Amino acid sequence: MKIRRILMTAVLAVAGVVGAMAQKVGYVDTEYILKNIPAYESANQQLNQLSSKYEAEVKAKLEEVQKLYETYRTESVFMSNDMKVSKENEIIEKEQAAKKLQQKYFGQDGELFKQREILVKPIQDQVFNAIQQVAQEKSYTSVWDKASSQGLMYADKQLDISDMVLSKMGYGK
Repeated sequence: MKIRRILMTAVLAVAGVVGAMAQKVGYVDTEYILKNIPAYESANQQLNQLSSKYEAEVKAKLEEVQKLYETYRTESVFMSNDMKVSKENEIIEKEQAAKKLQQKYFGQDGELFKQREILVKPIQDQVFNAIQQVAQEKSYTSVWDKASSQGLMYADKQLDISDMVLSKMGYGK
């Protein structure tokens, strides 16, 4: 009985090692892939041009504010209190408008972000789908991206032990 148990444990251990060795892991370099897609390079050029245009526009507004402030500082000695308040309010309004424009262009949901979503995201989605297809066709259990902090690009769902971990911790699905 004891020998049988030892033999069975040995067989299971060997099967486990062989099964682990059979797993195929691959990696991709998405930076390299994207650089070799002409549409991606074109999209990046368009985004850079748009970014430069937006930067110039915001910079011009901020320079206007700076000039108004410098003029105010030199001329404030000759202004009445009402004129000072009026000029200060004008400067504040212009500065707020410049910051609002900057947020409109470069903010989290700004124009540049929206254009990136339109131009670049479809290409990135194509790359991701191709990675998944290659992984499934070639039976890779996981594919890692060496160019990204994202890391894992594809993983076979059968390898996901998240539910087991939750169960071990006493939590249900």
